[in-house]
Amino acid sequence: MSFKKNKFLVIKKAIPKELALFVYNYFLIKRQVAKTFFETKLKLNPNYSYARIYKKGDILHRHKDRFSCEISTTLNLGGENWPIFLSPNENVGIPNGKEITTVSKSKGIQVNLKPGDMLIYRGNELEHWREPFQGEDCCQVFLHYNNKTTNGSEENIFDTRNHLGLPADFKKKFYENL
Repeated sequence: MSFKKNKFLVIKKAIPKELALFVYNYFLIKRQVAKTFFETKLKLNPNYSYARIYKKGDILHRHKDRFSCEISTTLNLGGENWPIFLSPNENVGIPNGKEITTVSKSKGIQVNLKPGDMLIYRGNELEHWREPFQGEDCCQVFLHYNNKTTNGSEENIFDTRNHLGLPADFKKKFYENL
């Protein structure tokens, strides 16, 4: 069959079935994230996302995120437990009856996420960190947003990229210089 002659072409097995299922599941997660954010009652602009598999010895130093991570999520996709810690302050609420959070003055609020569990937090306000990872691997996906009512959020959509899926160095300023 010729594209030139018929003006269409079907390519069977253009990508492996396993990859298609992986991407499908990724988008199911994205849809669930959107539903989850309705619970926060925030109207959000998307900025960026990424996923990572951590290995033994990895560490996330105590820090606050940049503006693009005003509202952040970390979603456990699998592997061994690797708690994330949030700095305790007067604005942190600890849900009663939840097994995922504990308070320690020396270590902040420890959040343990099982595969499929997600933490939503104010990444640019709360210090957060992870102690050195003792397991073999832990896979997390991170989704970052700005609240639509936050000053500057409209100019920051997609982390100032022209659209989602571009690397971090493809900011709008890059295009303005072409």
